[in-house]
Amino acid sequence: MRVGVWWLLLSCWTGGALAEEPPQPLTRKPETMEEAKVVRAQAESMRAEAERVLTAEQAQCYRKFLVSSCLVDANKRYTAVIVQARKVDQVARDFEQEERRRDLAEKEATRAEDLATRASEDKANAEAYRAEEAAKAAERERKLAEKAQQAEAGRQKLAAEQAKRQAKMEKRARKDAARAAKKASREQKASPATQPAG
Repeated sequence: MRVGVWWLLLSCWTGGALAEEPPQPLTRKPETMEEAKVVRAQAESMRAEAERVLTAEQAQCYRKFLVSSCLVDANKRYTAVIVQARKVDQVARDFEQEERRRDLAEKEATRAEDLATRASEDKANAEAYRAEEAAKAAERERKLAEKAQQAEAGRQKLAAEQAKRQAKMEKRARKDAARAAKKASREQKASPATQPAG
C-alpha cells in the first residue's frame, strides 16, 4: 500500500512537472544592441532550463512503467522549448546583423565622404601649390630681369664714366701737349736771343 501511494504521489508530481508549459519567448524585436544581448541571454537561459528539465524528466521516466512513452513526451517538450529558444535567438541575431550592416554602411559612407573631401582638398592644395610656385617663379624672373637691368645700367654707367675719364685724359693730354708745345716754342724763341752773335 505504501508503495502504491508513493507511486501515485510521484506520478502526480512528475506529471505536473512534465506538463509545464515552456516559457513564452519575447515577441517584440529588440531596438538596441543591449536589448539584443538581453534577448540572446534569455534564449540561452531557455536552452539551459530545457536541458535541466529534460535531465530531470528523463530521470523520472526511468522510474515509471512506460519509460519509452515518457521519454518521447519529455523529448517533445524539450524540442518545443529549444525551437522557441532558437526563434528568440534568431530575432536577436537578425537585429544584430542588421545593426552591423547599418554600421558598416555608415562607415563606408563616411569613408567615401572622407575620401571625396580629401581628394578635393588635395586638388585645392595642389592648385594652390602650383599657383604659389608659379608666383615664386614669376617673382624670380622679375628679380632676375631687374638684376639684369641693374647690371646693364651699371655697365652703361661704367662705360659712360670710362668714356668721360678717357675724354678728360685726352683733353688733359692735349692741354699738356699744347703747353709743352708752347713751352718748347718759348724756349726756342728764347734760345736764339741768348745765343751770342757771331
